[in-house]
Amino acid sequence: MSETGKFYHIDCGVGDVGEYVLLPGDPGRTDLIAKRLDDAHLVAFNREHKTWTGFLNGTKVSVTSTGMGGPSAAIAVEELIKCGAHTFIRVGTAGRVAKKAQDEAVEGIICTAAVRDEGLTKEYVPAEYPAVANRQVLNALIDARDHFGYNFLEGITHCKDSYYSQVEPENIPIEYQLRKRWEELERSNVLCAEMESASLFVLSSIRNTRAGSIMSFGNTEL
Repeated sequence: MSETGKFYHIDCGVGDVGEYVLLPGDPGRTDLIAKRLDDAHLVAFNREHKTWTGFLNGTKVSVTSTGMGGPSAAIAVEELIKCGAHTFIRVGTAGRVAKKAQDEAVEGIICTAAVRDEGLTKEYVPAEYPAVANRQVLNALIDARDHFGYNFLEGITHCKDSYYSQVEPENIPIEYQLRKRWEELERSNVLCAEMESASLFVLSSIRNTRAGSIMSFGNTEL
């Protein structure tokens, strides 16, 4: 912590954030989400972590950008927990994987669990440890989807550290292994791919907090 009582990376301290925090990756998306809150004010903007705090139905809620990837997301979540947050929802975009997710009518995925194909969680837990969403948060996301009528499937996301190995495998020396891995994910009914949910799920589980993740395939209007 700094001399002012703020945590080093997110530049927030105890009392600056609500117990409920939305986690987009992009700092710019925090501004859009903050417009949906009552009496929202900018708390801090340090590095890739931009935080707004306001109220939703009378409850103090914050939104903090994690940046891209598991390490950055984990730093933000670790410090937000120290600030008093206990419930997290990752909101972001993802790529389509399994066949049923390729249907253009499908708008996104409510993530039930994540394939830990990244490096961050290996620094926290054994390989056998699952990355799963909190049941209460998951049910709340499903209820919200049904209430608003969005076409979001429920299923597993794939988390990795490299973006371009997915979108441009032909430019990567291990192209054959990457394409084989992608086929394995498709056949395993993994619905989407992104970079942060596994870290969020594992970290929340071991810190005894709650986390969920909802991923859009496009620019679903906030």
